[in-house]
Amino acid sequence: MSGNISSSKQKLLILIDILKNQTDEYHILNASEICAEIKKRGVACERKSVYSDIKLLNENGFDIVNTRVPRTGYFMASREFELAEVRLMIDAIQAADFITKKKTSQLIEKMSSLVSNDEFIRLNEQISLSKRIKCDNEEIYYNIDCLNRAIDGRKQVSFKYVKHIIDEKRIVNEEKDFVVNPYALIWSNDHYYLVCNNPKYDNLMHARLDRMRKTEILDTPSSSFENVSEYKGKFDVADYANKMFNMFSGSSEEIVLVCDNSILEDIYDRFGEDAKIRNEDSGRFVLTASAAVSEGLCAWIMQYGKKIFVRSPEKLRDMICEKVSGILDLYK
Repeated sequence: MSGNISSSKQKLLILIDILKNQTDEYHILNASEICAEIKKRGVACERKSVYSDIKLLNENGFDIVNTRVPRTGYFMASREFELAEVRLMIDAIQAADFITKKKTSQLIEKMSSLVSNDEFIRLNEQISLSKRIKCDNEEIYYNIDCLNRAIDGRKQVSFKYVKHIIDEKRIVNEEKDFVVNPYALIWSNDHYYLVCNNPKYDNLMHARLDRMRKTEILDTPSSSFENVSEYKGKFDVADYANKMFNMFSGSSEEIVLVCDNSILEDIYDRFGEDAKIRNEDSGRFVLTASAAVSEGLCAWIMQYGKKIFVRSPEKLRDMICEKVSGILDLYK
């Protein structure tokens, strides 16, 4: 009896796999074909049992449709992810520069289990990986896991940080050792960053995960982010990321920008619904928002040229003027 039960369970699992991978609304299998597929995998099957098994699966949440168009048979009508959702995830994986080529291919291959075989083949024809620039640090996946555990356990971490420098007309790697208090991981501008604190200073710093090597969790407890940031009780990752520009750290202040109406969509995309916007005159509007005053914010503002005027704070105005003056001197 136990052997029959085991065989029945195995047949049910095989049936689910066949329906998930070999059927969709354009690819239908009838009971005889399903039975033949199950037998190919070494499990006995009768056509009558296919009907009762499919009924059992439908009663337990599977969406298996019995159709007569385009032919009589069965197909898996819905899955955990729709085809468009899988495409979104694949595009995100491709766009992420911090994911290596090897891992990109592996992750996309795993996506194949979320749709039927035929759907994935058609989707794969639209995917091209060869031209994108990807990082080559395979440690990044270990780093993500390691840093997650360190943040959760409130432990310090050590790592070597690698940067490119020019030495005697050659580009070489420069390594520096760090011990930091880790607080959060942020994906920004196609890179993964660790938000942390160097105990030597009383501010926050950012470290790109693809530049980190030999990351280790230490036994020493990390100091609280409350000592070096505005946050209390919980480090608000979403709020922090929204205030950072190009991941340059800086003190958060209220900024007032007078902007040309032609960049309203850009401003709205960057600051979202929380942005305070009002009309200035027929061609301009005023934005009031909270942001980290930094080199990154300066660079972001300057890309719009005359379309953004900094009304306040004075410190930000001075930074913009200094940069503009430096550019003018460079071209004299």
